[in-house]
Amino acid sequence: MGGESPRLGGMVVDRHPPAGRVTDTVMPDGRAMPGTRDDLRRTPSFRNGLSVVSVHAQTIALMVIAVRLGPITWIPVFLLMGRAHAQFASLMHESAHRLLFRNRRANDVVGRWLIGYPAFTNTDAYRRVHMAHHREEFGPNEPDIALYANYPISEASWRRKMWRDATGRTGLRLLVDQLRGLRSGVAVVRRSQQRIWFVQFILLTTSILLGVWWVYPLFWLLPFLTVWRVINRLRSVAEHGGLEASSDRRVATHSVTQHWWPRFAMVPFNIGFHLAHHVDAGVPFRNLPRYHRMLCESGYVAAGYEYPRYRDLWAALRVGR
Repeated sequence: MGGESPRLGGMVVDRHPPAGRVTDTVMPDGRAMPGTRDDLRRTPSFRNGLSVVSVHAQTIALMVIAVRLGPITWIPVFLLMGRAHAQFASLMHESAHRLLFRNRRANDVVGRWLIGYPAFTNTDAYRRVHMAHHREEFGPNEPDIALYANYPISEASWRRKMWRDATGRTGLRLLVDQLRGLRSGVAVVRRSQQRIWFVQFILLTTSILLGVWWVYPLFWLLPFLTVWRVINRLRSVAEHGGLEASSDRRVATHSVTQHWWPRFAMVPFNIGFHLAHHVDAGVPFRNLPRYHRMLCESGYVAAGYEYPRYRDLWAALRVGR
């Protein structure tokens, strides 16, 4: 950003939104009542385990379709593999919060080896920076300030960002940074990158041994560098783009009505209920829709505050729309 201080708050709807009503389930600041909070925070380990299996099964099924049915399926499979990366990222996020499994060891092992490393992510490192994000959005340790700042932006700037993401320039730059980590003088960084690339080597080797070496670069690596980068930016700016630090989560986090298509393609596993997640980051993803309804019923999330669709928010993030 050229050394200039990032511009924050350009998308704030109301810096002092009215408190919600006290209800049987939530308090005026959105926090759940003690009994309700305990219920919301229960982690359904078995069902989450099925979700992990399901994501792997869907990903493998897409690759089998690409191999068996040939080029006619390659474009839709390529695009859907971006969704697969979004699914891995959402479950990795859940593991980072230690909400995937009640057993901490199971949560961390699965979060690292079956979700994080296959999707080029060090879950432990992500956890450290992500907790800083939750302690104070837009605070001094905010890891994604460059991603959220300076909105609204011009239409031309928006197009440039999308083009960089869609053509792989953003993803390639980030991937090169990861590869440099293999030679890092910091042991923990070096080891985590070694594990990530060890898993990638296994995936590539499996493709080669199955006689379809091209499946790994074409339907795993390339969608990660392109489709997933677009999805990640669209999702991220819809969470915090143009907002600012505040003790009121509504000033730091957007709220968008969730419809089936974005939940399928871009914000799987309820990660789109992001305001509820920031009001209480200890609520597992399966309970976020219920928690969000409680916030709406209390008036904490008012009708005029929530964007009715993602495209309405993305339009507002661009100057002149």
